[in-house]
Amino acid sequence: MAKYSSFLFFVLICFSCGEDYVPKPKAELRLEYPKAKYVEANLELPFTFEKNLLVKKVVSKPLKAPTESYGVNLEYPALKGTIFITYKAIDNKKNNLRAFLRDAQKFTLEHTKKADEIPAYPFEDDRRKVYGMLSEVKGDVASPVQFYVTDSVNHFLTGSLYFNAKPNYDSILPAANYLQNDIKRIMESVAWK
Repeated sequence: MAKYSSFLFFVLICFSCGEDYVPKPKAELRLEYPKAKYVEANLELPFTFEKNLLVKKVVSKPLKAPTESYGVNLEYPALKGTIFITYKAIDNKKNNLRAFLRDAQKFTLEHTKKADEIPAYPFEDDRRKVYGMLSEVKGDVASPVQFYVTDSVNHFLTGSLYFNAKPNYDSILPAANYLQNDIKRIMESVAWK
């Protein structure tokens, strides 16, 4: 009888679990940001642009440089990020546009040590005379997005995005994507004075 009860117990164990075990998928963080609303940044600068209302602080200051230069910081406390923008006047006598372009591209290329990929997207608006490049730096890097725009004659504007957090690509990606759209809007709305 003990033989049969062990066998019966074994059979019941084997057939009692009729469903296959399926592990739960890992939870993914769902971050939702407010729909972006843009207004013109009213600053005393040689250019204008539109900024997101999510920007809580705009710091604008003249910079010490051989040509007219300004720094603008767009701070997003809710996202722990800042878009740093630098304006430089082009001096055709010094032919400094080449140096500005070289420096902007060199800054992006310095990220190749840690970047997985750096896709670059050219930007052109003949009507407003705005030409430039947006670079998305993928990987655990300090600045996941950089850009520059110019009219090729008088004005040069460069910018980069930084977060007040350890550069972990997966963690900052949703915020980086959101702010990359704001950078695109800045490029699309720049108007030279």
